[in-house]
This record gives sequence, structure tokens and C-alpha cells, in this order.
Amino acid sequence: MEIIQQWVQEDSDYIRKKLVAYNMEQLPDKLKSPYENISFVVKDDNGTIMAGVTGHMFWHHMHVDFLWVDESVRKAGYGSKLLAKIEQAAKENACTFIYLDTFSFQAPAFYEKHGYEVFGTLDHFPERVKQYFLKKKLVE
Repeated sequence: MEIIQQWVQEDSDYIRKKLVAYNMEQLPDKLKSPYENISFVVKDDNGTIMAGVTGHMFWHHMHVDFLWVDESVRKAGYGSKLLAKIEQAAKENACTFIYLDTFSFQAPAFYEKHGYEVFGTLDHFPERVKQYFLKKKLVE
């Protein structure tokens, strides 16, 4: 056998599939839920995406991958509306919490304003930048 450095999407998908299968064997049935991608977008009259949020759900939680709003429409409430939409989708799918990460130059205060709590940070990632990990309980 040999170790090979390469990037092949099919190989990455295979490794992920095998790890997910192993993980599912370790969990009680009540915690198992299917992996599901989700996104919401804001489009202008020309069909151009001006804002969007992407995430994925599994094991009754939601992870927000990306939330982006074009500079030309920032401060118009689209970020808050998109966050509310993905939170609602999480609740409708019986997620108990939602979590995400953001950088100090992005929007930690925005998420805290919407009820998210910091549960971890990485300093100097990269230099002089802090990465924040935040979560919000959806069910008590």
C-alpha cells in the first residue's frame, strides 16, 4: 500500500460517505436524521443573486455554512431575513440548535444581536484575526 497526495472529488465523497456510515452506527436511532443541504437566496429583478445563506442539517442540528449579502444591499435587512429563514427551516426539521463560524472582520456582533452565543474562538487565524464559533438553541 502507498499514501498518495491528490485531490479527486469522488475519493473525497467516498471518504466522507464511509465516515458518515461509521458515525451513524455509533448513534442511537432517536438521534439519527438524514443529511440535507439547504439554501435561500435573494434575487433582484434581473435574476442576479444579491444575498444568500447555505447550510446543512443532520443529527437534529443545523450548520450555517455561508451567509453573504452584496455590498450594494447591505443594511437593508436581508441578512436578518435570511438568518430567520434558515432558523425557521431548522425548527421545522426538528433541529435542536444551529451553529456557525465567522471572523472578527465579518459579523460576530450581527449573530450575537440575533441571539447567538460564542462558544469558542481561534486567535490569530489568520494573523490578528479572530475566528468565532457561535450557537443558538432552538429548543429548550
